[in-house]
Amino acid sequence: MANMDEAKGKIKEAAGDLTDDKDLEREGKVDQASGKAKDKVGDIADKVKDALD
Repeated sequence: MANMDEAKGKIKEAAGDLTDDKDLEREGKVDQASGKAKDKVGDIADKVKDALD
């Protein structure tokens, strides 16, 4: 899911850049950041689970 957000964000950012749509470009950056945050949370959850096992 996180990778999908990042990919979607990159596409939106590129489309916004090509069409000079700053709102779409910013939305793409937000989607990318959201994907990266979800990825980090998943990594932390995995480490906690490993530590508990």
